[in-house]
Amino acid sequence: MPVAIITGASKGLGRALAEALAGRGWDLVLDARGAEALTEAAGAVSAHGTRVTALPGDVTDAGHRAELVSAAWRLGGVDLLVHNASALGAEPLVRLEELPLEGLRRALEVNLVAGLGLVQEALPLLRVSGVGTVVAVSSDAAAEAYETWGGYGASKAALDQLVAVLAAEEPGLRVWAVDPGDMATDLYAAAVPDDHDPRPEPAAVVPGFLRLLDERPASGRYGAPALLDGAR
Repeated sequence: MPVAIITGASKGLGRALAEALAGRGWDLVLDARGAEALTEAAGAVSAHGTRVTALPGDVTDAGHRAELVSAAWRLGGVDLLVHNASALGAEPLVRLEELPLEGLRRALEVNLVAGLGLVQEALPLLRVSGVGTVVAVSSDAAAEAYETWGGYGASKAALDQLVAVLAAEEPGLRVWAVDPGDMATDLYAAAVPDDHDPRPEPAAVVPGFLRLLDERPASGRYGAPALLDGAR
């Protein structure tokens, strides 16, 4: 069975992706900081009959990243790495003049540095997979200038660039930065708590991610909503 590592998998998009992949027979290594929520999610995902290893921890911890990859190796390797864990930098979001520098550092550490660290740890297994794939969950804030989204957007823009370079350096892999679009998630609620407009549930965009896995287009940046419509 193919094996995937998914960070930030206790809720939101990470959990929705885990559910979908388990339904397709994937074995999974799931990460999140909250042990209780992760255990609950892993129990639900494992109901599909696949093997699921849940490891609570912080992706900024090198030892934790090594544990994730070791767990995947015990399941058979790493065919897919999804870096979904994210930090906003401030909750709720604030203008750059007010953004705590420590918050910016946290966003960069989680969204960018930890992503590269996990790729580095998993790269030997991804290379021998035959279908090795890296998915970095991006944001339209990486490409557009939205007030108060500067720190988070900067970290995601840097992640997009890192992914683009990785794709150039590792032509044997598929490396995709994927913007899932607006979703009803705890992350968005923490970012903009006064915004109560309806948004799609994360599960609604998962078919766009699955289409990438099915069709395996060239490495690059994609939007999940556009993939749902059959366009890039």
